[in-house]
Formats: sequence, structure tokens, C-alpha cells
Amino acid sequence: MTDLPVVVVGAGPVGLAAAAELRERGLDVVVFERGPRAGAAVAQWNHVRLFSRWAELIAPAGRRLLDGTGWVAPADGDYPTGQDWARDYLEPLADVLGDAVRYDTEVVGAARRGRDRVVDSGRDTEPLSVHLRRADGSEDRILARAVIDASGTWTTPNPLGGEGLPAIGERDSSAISYRVPDVDSDSERARYRGAHTVIAGSGHSALTAIVALSQLANEPGTRLTWVLRRGRTDATFGGGEADELPARGALGLRAKKAVEDGLLDVVTGFRTAAVDTDAEGRTTLVADDGRSIDGVDNVIALTGFRPDLSWLSEARLELDSVLQAPVRLAPLIDPNVHSCGTVYPHGVAELTHPESGVYLVGMKSYGRAPTFLAMTGYEQVRSVAAELAGDHESAARVELTLPETGVCGGAGVFDDPEGASSGGCCAPAPAVLTLTVPSIQR
Repeated sequence: MTDLPVVVVGAGPVGLAAAAELRERGLDVVVFERGPRAGAAVAQWNHVRLFSRWAELIAPAGRRLLDGTGWVAPADGDYPTGQDWARDYLEPLADVLGDAVRYDTEVVGAARRGRDRVVDSGRDTEPLSVHLRRADGSEDRILARAVIDASGTWTTPNPLGGEGLPAIGERDSSAISYRVPDVDSDSERARYRGAHTVIAGSGHSALTAIVALSQLANEPGTRLTWVLRRGRTDATFGGGEADELPARGALGLRAKKAVEDGLLDVVTGFRTAAVDTDAEGRTTLVADDGRSIDGVDNVIALTGFRPDLSWLSEARLELDSVLQAPVRLAPLIDPNVHSCGTVYPHGVAELTHPESGVYLVGMKSYGRAPTFLAMTGYEQVRSVAAELAGDHESAARVELTLPETGVCGGAGVFDDPEGASSGGCCAPAPAVLTLTVPSIQR
């Protein structure tokens, strides 16, 4: 099987980094991207500025590959937008990789050749069979020695519903968006100006939306409501000045100031059970405890993402029952345990499954856990590529120090006072804002 290529799924930041690592080690690689270009998912949030600097967004192997082409590297200390990231790094890297990157081709299945999930015999000697569907509807398959799934989670956002399932009426509601709005766009600005917009979520995407929409808060008729499933706001704004990624800390401080300035109402402990739409198109959100928020024009649901595992149904994966992440990785990233939000460096040892040669990397490897950084994915694929090249010593070595979030305490993803962290991954707790805004019945 060593004569067969390694298939990488997804031409995003981590997928291209995997291809660069494999190319550097002399391994044959082919990257399949469902979209028409490198960074197709990034292109859908072009307007968002990252809180990581260029130095943390360029994979070491990608930089080495590009350095020999006359490519001019962006300044390490600058903070790019999604558009910058794609234009100035991802697309040039894909160009250097040449015809190894194939667009408009979706991977729709991966299995052991001639065997479904149940069959034991021959699993160690047969190659992987990767099934493809192209944009013109044609289908094909390619044999591979390994599959590195870097397809991410962008296309599978979590629903607004508080149970992990869409709320009643959510699927049919045209008021709901699952993306950070671009208020610099005339059409987007017109949609939110003078309207009542609900922002649901407590992660960095929700904070980004709060900061963006607060620019419109003082315009006539504009009203903003921030809805959190948590009953408390402890650590919601992040570590502030204690965050080792300064722009990430600054994002939380700006969102915190918007709340302190009264630019939006805050409703806590609100877990959406139903989305009702009246004859005039106005929306009411109803919680499972009976509270409601009515007169809503727009809902921005930024409640995280989850992996699409459907096309891997014939591969023997060993996934954590809670996070849907690899079982050896899950304890390191479980937000129920690590309420400080700290992420941990890891490699092939944590990413290996019973199905030999199948690896989930990047955002997808985190399953439903938050706080993923690009440089985490870059270290993952460095380790996996080393393993595939037979360099087991390098594969086992961790070559990354990740920045601390500066957050300590909180109860992970739910309101369990006994679950608040008091040590371990936590540093001294920074001061955080405690909101006392009452729940709203409107």
C-alpha cells in the first residue's frame, strides 16, 4: 500500500498543512476539496478578523514550501481577516501544491476495500477505498494508504434548540442565521438596522457578533438581545488581559463593555424549545421553562459546531460518547472538565483509530469541543505525517506550546457549582463581570 497516495479531505488551513508535511517527506498526496477553491469555508466568513497573528496561522511546512517560490510572507504580528488568510496564504499554498489539490470533488465515503465495517478479515492488508462525487454529478473512487480527514465542521453548525436538536419550528424559520453578520455590507447592515436581533451563544463567534452589531445599537429602532443557555456569565468574556492571545482577550473585553454600556439586553438560562412565527413574519423564541422573547426580527445562532461523521460510517472509529472526538483526545479537551478553556498539544497517539490509516484532524478532531486553534491542527498533521513516513520518534514528540486563555473557574458547559475548577489547568482568575440582568418576559 505504500505505493498508494495519502488522501487528504479538505483544502482548508489544516488540510493544506497536511499536504505540505506529506510532500516535504516525499509521500504521494492528493487533496479533495468540495468547494471551488482553497479555503472555501474560510471564504464564507471573509469579513471576520482572526484573533491569531499571522505567525500562528501559517503552518511551518507550508511556510517552508512557499519560501522557495518568491512568496512574500505577511508580517508575523498582523491580524488577518478570513479574506486575507485565504488570499495571502491558503491560495498560494494550494497553487504550489499544484494538481495534488482537486476542487469541486466531495468525498462521500471511505471504507476498507471490499469490506464493510463488520468484516475483520483483510482489514490490515487491504487499502482504503475513498468514494468521490464531482460537481457534475459523476462518481469515482480512489484507493489510498491513509485518509486524513481535515474537512472541519463549518457545514454542520449546532442548532439553536437547547437539546442539541433543532427547536420546534427552527428548520422552517427564515429569521435564523448561523453565521457572524458582516455589518460593513450594505445589505447586511440594512437587515439589522432598526430591527430586534437575538444573538444566541457564549463562544468567540457570539462575542464577535456582539461587537459587530453593537455598532448599530444606538440607531433608531435597533434592539439587541443576547441569549445564553448558561444561568451565569462567569468566564464568558474570556481572560481579558491575562489571555496569552492578546486579540482574543481584547475581543472579550469589547463585548463586556458593550454589555456594561447597556447596548444589549442579556437573558440567561434560556434554552430554546420553540421558534414561533406570526402572520407578519415576527418571531417569538420560547424556552423550555415557558419564558419567551417576542418581537424578534433576526436570530443569529452561534452555538458551536459538530462533526459530520456520516461518510465515515464504514470506518471503525473510536469516538468519545460525549464529544464525538477520538477517545484518547477527548479527556484533554472536554469543556465539562477543562472549564479554563485551555487546549492541549497532542499528535498521532491521540488521533489513532482502530481503522488503521484513518485520522480525524483539525476542527473535526475536536468533535463538539470548542477552543480549537489553527496551530493545534498544524501540530496534529506534522505528527501524523511523520508516522506515515515511518518516523515514529518525531511522531511521538510534541513540538508545540499553546497560549493559555487566562480563564479559571466556571462550570464548563453547564451550571454546576461543584464543577467549577480550582486548580489543574487554571491560572489565577482574572476579574470578570457578573451580570444581574433579570430574565425577560416580553
